[in-house]
Amino acid sequence: MLRRNLFALGTLAVAATVAGPASASEDAPTGNPSLNIAGVGLPIIVGGRIRNYVFVTIRLTLGGGQTPELMRAKEPYYRDALVKAAHVTPFVVQNDWTVVDAAAISAMLMRAAPGISGAGSIVGAEVALQTPRRRTGMRQG
Repeated sequence: MLRRNLFALGTLAVAATVAGPASASEDAPTGNPSLNIAGVGLPIIVGGRIRNYVFVTIRLTLGGGQTPELMRAKEPYYRDALVKAAHVTPFVVQNDWTVVDAAAISAMLMRAAPGISGAGSIVGAEVALQTPRRRTGMRQG
């Protein structure tokens, strides 16, 4: 990959991160406030090699008594937990290196939430957006 592409990708990730908190107070369908965590790059590791990166936006539905302003301080801890988990056990979908396993990511975040921000602080987690770095030629044959 060319160096200029890496810089452009980094710029896009920063722009997505800056835009994330502006839309962080959107209401979820259940009426609970939510927090968006944008621009988290997760590796697709197959056969011990990094095959691709998928950049995800996570929507955390907050529990009772939680506000997006309070949870914004915990956002780096959620990012850290997600990236560490993705390197230990990659969220790879069988035969497709352009998407991540959204259900596995949601389950991991729900398991990690009580340790990061307390019990009942997060009532739901979902992958709102997935953007792969490479889009073609990434299917395992």
